[in-house]
Amino acid sequence: MIPTDDRQFPAALAAALALPFDYDDGNGVDFEPFPAFLSAEETTDWFRAWTGNAELNGDSFRVFGQDGSGGYAAFWLVRPHRPLVDQPVVFLGSEGETGVVARDLGAFLWLLAGGYGPWEAATSYEPDWTPRHHMELAAVAERFASDCKQSAVAVLEQAAREFPDFDDTIMEFCR
Repeated sequence: MIPTDDRQFPAALAAALALPFDYDDGNGVDFEPFPAFLSAEETTDWFRAWTGNAELNGDSFRVFGQDGSGGYAAFWLVRPHRPLVDQPVVFLGSEGETGVVARDLGAFLWLLAGGYGPWEAATSYEPDWTPRHHMELAAVAERFASDCKQSAVAVLEQAAREFPDFDDTIMEFCR
């Protein structure tokens, strides 16, 4: 856990989330960014409800958006003494879906540029869904993360390889 109460979006995240995400009747991205991180209290309430475990707090997450069903996208503060932008981005869905979708903010920007939202990256419920490259988000990724340019598929593979036990870790908290 990272001891910080900073709830300000990093500039790169703010730039990406300021752009529109078009659901396009299920053919686009199902993502609704928040204007700011959820408060510590809101995050704790959500994590307790999600896990059914009233003993937990939400200190290990910075929630910044949701999908249409209420699943949350968040930074998972798992790398001690590292800044927020170096923490992995995760998705915790309303139906129990979990996944690390990017190993850090730079990778997350390239995931978005590749046409994926957090829900699409963490699930495979829509086999006919095809990601569509997002030019404006690619420009944000170039501006803030040009040194780590990669495909969305590479982002997902790296995240899965680095955090293969995320689902098990989260499920251990559930009651």
